[in-house]
Amino acid sequence: MEARRLRTIDDLLAWPGDERVELIDGDIVQRPMARFEHGLAQSALSDEIQVFKRHGGPDGWWIVTEISVQYSEHQCPSHDLAGWRKARVPQRPSGVMTLVPDWVCEILSPGHERKDLVHHLMLLQRAGVPHYWIISPEDRTLIAYALDAGGYRVIFSAEYPLGTVPGRVRVPPFDAVEIDLGYVFGSAG
Repeated sequence: MEARRLRTIDDLLAWPGDERVELIDGDIVQRPMARFEHGLAQSALSDEIQVFKRHGGPDGWWIVTEISVQYSEHQCPSHDLAGWRKARVPQRPSGVMTLVPDWVCEILSPGHERKDLVHHLMLLQRAGVPHYWIISPEDRTLIAYALDAGGYRVIFSAEYPLGTVPGRVRVPPFDAVEIDLGYVFGSAG
């Protein structure tokens, strides 16, 4: 029986074609096709936290969508949203990120929930990412985790079933502003 060859970041960078791929546990895997609900939640959340992107110094952030982050030779996922505090990363980064983010947000895609709810959660926890959010547009939920003594603990969770009106919330690390979850879930504009 032949041993499986783990793919590396070099294999990922040399991958042919235009398909959306990422490196997970040494495998190059195709990212799910983006749906409208996913894109809406991603862009709306980016809008809601835009104020942090505009600030410099200790209050400013580099926040980007669809960013590849290399955590090891065999782990380079693409995150829906990720951010780095400008106090820690004062110069604008470029290329594939090799610095651990200060915040990651994944928006669940049907059929790919395990990757975000298990794999990424464990990977980011091991890497020491201080804040991890998971948004499910279909379930209209937000769960926010914070690193505490090397493990994640839930610091915020909310579910807004259809027919309910999502409100404005303050969630670390962006708790200096209210985030309109109605806008994020597409029920307000």
